Amino acid sequence: MSIPYRVDIEDKVVAITGGAGVLCGCMAKGMAESGAKVAILDLNLEMAEKVASEIKSAGNTAFAVKCNVLEKLSIEEAEEAIRKELGSVDILINGAGGNHPKGTTSNEFLTQADLDNDIADAVSFYDLEQAGIQFVFNLNFIGTLLPTQVFTKNMVKKGGGCVINISSMNSFTPLTKIPAYSAAKAAITNFTQWLAVHFSKTGIRVNAIAPGFFLTAQNEKLLMNEDGNWTERAQKIIRNTPMEKFGSPEDLLGALFWLTSEKGAGFVTGTVIPVDGGFSAYSGV
Repeated sequence: MSIPYRVDIEDKVVAITGGAGVLCGCMAKGMAESGAKVAILDLNLEMAEKVASEIKSAGNTAFAVKCNVLEKLSIEEAEEAIRKELGSVDILINGAGGNHPKGTTSNEFLTQADLDNDIADAVSFYDLEQAGIQFVFNLNFIGTLLPTQVFTKNMVKKGGGCVINISSMNSFTPLTKIPAYSAAKAAITNFTQWLAVHFSKTGIRVNAIAPGFFLTAQNEKLLMNEDGNWTERAQKIIRNTPMEKFGSPEDLLGALFWLTSEKGAGFVTGTVIPVDGGFSAYSGV
């Protein structure tokens, strides 16, 4: 793959959770192209192996590991396997996360009619169930906290390392319909800052990337109609993105490379970098 520039991560060991996804898969390939040895952690081992195979076909080093980021034992087993195969992790990218319909309302705004709505499958704020909210929150927040606990221990022993969390533009301005996801990403932003301070004496830097809107397999049906035209929500996103387009996975690599580089960002910790075409900066007026 084509990368924007090379950074000083030759032979560094990178672990990326959710590494089989579109965005994180691109990050994994970018890290490998820069000379890192990349471990792709994902609940879907088959997809993780597919990404690893593509990396190895390009002449780079990759290792696929099955991992459930909500189970500490699973993460510990993955860490041990990576250490045996590639060495101890230098860079952790907490990419696992996402939204779920169980944490989503049907409408943007609550109205009186929602109180006696008889439409099948319609979900108002009052219909949201605790289990659904907890699933989304845990996947994003707990799924970042637990891997950080497991993988940073050896970083502390080595006297340095780098953690990159994946936040969202939701953490700056919550989007309609997705309260659980917005709250979870706001927690990631706060947690990134907390970790940066907590780890500041260990040599570990902690930062986050906040992607804007990217067209992926996960959200394609929400953004595109069957005829290939944008949905109403997608049109609204485009109108409120000053650059008037969706991002491509490769657009995340520049910020990622910079944050993982000790030469380039050795004095950078506790930051959350928006990569969103100006969405978080635009008031709509």
